[in-house]
Amino acid sequence: MRATLDKLISWAGLLLVAVLLVAGGLATWASSFIGNEVHDQFAAQHITMPTTKTGLAELPSADRAALEKYAGQQLTTGPQAKAYANHYIAVHMKEAAAGKTYSEVSGQYLQQCSDPKQAATKACQDLGGLRQTMFMGDTLRGLLLYGYAFATVGTIAGYAAIVAFVAAGGLLLLAGLGFWHSRRTGTAVAAASRPEGAHV
Repeated sequence: MRATLDKLISWAGLLLVAVLLVAGGLATWASSFIGNEVHDQFAAQHITMPTTKTGLAELPSADRAALEKYAGQQLTTGPQAKAYANHYIAVHMKEAAAGKTYSEVSGQYLQQCSDPKQAATKACQDLGGLRQTMFMGDTLRGLLLYGYAFATVGTIAGYAAIVAFVAAGGLLLLAGLGFWHSRRTGTAVAAASRPEGAHV
């Protein structure tokens, strides 16, 4: 009875090993696919991370520190995209709009410049230009952060694949031990069931 139970548990373990191997393979594929897509989409934009010659030195110290390790590199990864979005684009947008968001600038433009005569004034033209700049900055920043989010999902999938493969290896070892134990138990039971003094 014990040998049969060991075999059932071991076969169930082998089934779980197969499931984990499939899951690990799918997670590996997902990680690779996402990583390649994120890299290719970012590389196609030809964005170069700022250097001391292209505005890095003028940034606040915290933002400069976040970007220094990527200085001069082509933007191709999620962490680079996050740093560029939050510590370069966002800083320049905040500076250009004196801390206002796109929504606030756009609302101000609509309120002050809806009259065609007012829209023709230099103040409204400048405000309209700022509105356009903020819109473009928000759009680019959002796209970069979406890319970062997908890259993070890919990284998590890679870790999940590793966990699945390690778990599959552990279960395979346990299943092997289970089969070994069932065989040993079966042999012991067979030996105990022989009449005393019987010979094989």
